[in-house]
Amino acid sequence: MDLGKELKSCALGRGADYFGVADLSSAEEFIRGQGGELVARYPRAIAIGIALQDSLVDLIPNRAEYAAAMLYKHNSYDVINTMLDQIAVEVANRIQRAGHRALPAPASKRASDEKIAGIISNKLPPHLAGLGWIGKSCLLVTPEHGPRVRWVTVLTDAPLEPTGVPMEERCGSCTQCADACPVHAFTGRPFKEDEPREARFDAAACERYFREMEQKGGPAVCGMCLYICPYGRKGRGKEHPAK
Repeated sequence: MDLGKELKSCALGRGADYFGVADLSSAEEFIRGQGGELVARYPRAIAIGIALQDSLVDLIPNRAEYAAAMLYKHNSYDVINTMLDQIAVEVANRIQRAGHRALPAPASKRASDEKIAGIISNKLPPHLAGLGWIGKSCLLVTPEHGPRVRWVTVLTDAPLEPTGVPMEERCGSCTQCADACPVHAFTGRPFKEDEPREARFDAAACERYFREMEQKGGPAVCGMCLYICPYGRKGRGKEHPAK
């Protein structure tokens, strides 16, 4: 079997909903700036995503209730991140057995407190692979599930064919994600490759909000930007304010 098809079959067979291959050459400088040479030396990335359950995401407006916050955080963060990491390791192992190098990047582990970021943006590979676009919330928005997807990345030098090209942004004039943010962390500006994240998102404000929730003793949960996006809500595919 073709290696790309084998890896896709492996990922989907273990519970993934999305699989894509990205050529990272156009983003090499950005990747090096975030994660250093450790990650920048890999020319390609595999993006693997799992769609979140709507019943869990729809609990977000009730996150002040302990049960709602606990259910969402446990299932949509802890469980899904573990699943993604396990799939990434299996995919990386298969690449290694085929004679190539692979580095699974964690689904949700911070590598820099200063940058408030991981070793690589897990939104970048699916964007470059044509699986979605970067929304005004700085989340990866898919046509099928909106931003209700969590991602993991496998960096590799395996000669895999890219599955697509960056998708054109479809948010239009919609600013629901920015309007719903309880700490006004988003400026509502559309994504531009040549602009820093700070032009769209105040990560420090978001960080402080989570720390305040942790100090109160309950699960630190927000996700209003993820919940409110029209592309991810019920009836998706029918009408979107962005159109």
